[in-house]
Amino acid sequence: MVLKVGGLFSGVGGIELGFQKAGFDIAWANEIDPKACVTYRLNHKHKLYEEDIHLLKGRDLEPVDVITGGFPCQAFSVAGYRKGFDDDRGNLFFEIMRLVEELEKKPAVLFLENVKNFSGHDGGKTLSRVANIIQEDYGYSFFWKVLNTCDYTKLPQNRERTFMIAFRDEVNWRLKPKNTMSAKFYKNFPPKKISSPNPVKRYIETNEIDEVFYYRQDKYMYRELRKVMKSQDTLYQWRRKYVRENKSNLCPTLTANMGTGGHNVPLILTDDGIRKLTPRECFNFQGFPKNFRFPSEIANSHLYRQAGNSVSVPLITKLARLIKESLVLGNNCAKI
Repeated sequence: MVLKVGGLFSGVGGIELGFQKAGFDIAWANEIDPKACVTYRLNHKHKLYEEDIHLLKGRDLEPVDVITGGFPCQAFSVAGYRKGFDDDRGNLFFEIMRLVEELEKKPAVLFLENVKNFSGHDGGKTLSRVANIIQEDYGYSFFWKVLNTCDYTKLPQNRERTFMIAFRDEVNWRLKPKNTMSAKFYKNFPPKKISSPNPVKRYIETNEIDEVFYYRQDKYMYRELRKVMKSQDTLYQWRRKYVRENKSNLCPTLTANMGTGGHNVPLILTDDGIRKLTPRECFNFQGFPKNFRFPSEIANSHLYRQAGNSVSVPLITKLARLIKESLVLGNNCAKI
């Protein structure tokens, strides 16, 4: 059985990669950032709509089994001042639902991702509003959880995100027989936690690193960095006026603003000195494959932003597999 995915707010395709690894086919994707689109096209062959989601028409899109959307998180994040639906970026959720309505056939599953703070924004009212719209207006069941990458995958990154998954025509699934997609998913969601993630060193490149990534004695913060950074087994961050060590031996949450100024890029102590993570290493900590390519014309600042805007691919794969098991059950039940 071929299960197809349509991706919205796709960035460089992290969610799409996760679903592909779980056995889904990607029918199409959508992204507005032209630089992210360059990276996307270098690594994916399926249809990419490079345009504002407001211009997309559901009737023009190939019907799919799953719609995914890591809709912009800045409106709900602490760093983005948490304006929520009062911010135009927060209102993009409604564009997702518009397309769901316009598609020739409603997708069986909605898969949405946002920052941890989404679940508690406005005292939980934002999440409740989203849940009510998806359930009451569109007839989907609705599940959500805040999951941390380092709890469910071997990736040593502290990355908490709100995941929302919904199944079509099962808003009242608790009143139906147990062989519903929602019942199957509920039984296994969230996935089991792992015992511990891999050491951070496994994600550090061993090849020669360009000098541009190092902090030498001529940098104004070097003395403070040298004073605090003693271990090669963890990562650090420069926090404006002080250096923060990650005591849990994890990579701190990679963010989109790593591309602005560079001081939010995690730091590491190596035999060759103190340096910031390279864009490749940031993608490593997000679980992207080694053969994921970077366009030569894209500056490091944009690659950092793309990594921070992306997702932890192995966690997406775990969730996609749970969704696939539920969809297979739903299709088998429909044939009985």
